Amino acid sequence: MSETESTPTGEHATRRTGQENECRRCGRKQGLVGKYDINLCRQCFREVARSMGFKKYR
Repeated sequence: MSETESTPTGEHATRRTGQENECRRCGRKQGLVGKYDINLCRQCFREVARSMGFKKYR
């Protein structure tokens, strides 16, 4: 195993996990809501969901 395969940082981690998309607002790459090509992280989605037309149900 080479040194680049064992380090989970930077570009190598992105390639290894397959996560290529990022949040449209903040650039975060984890916790993305990708359904319907929203591509917002879950934190940003909670902030703008109402203005996008989503309704909160119990």
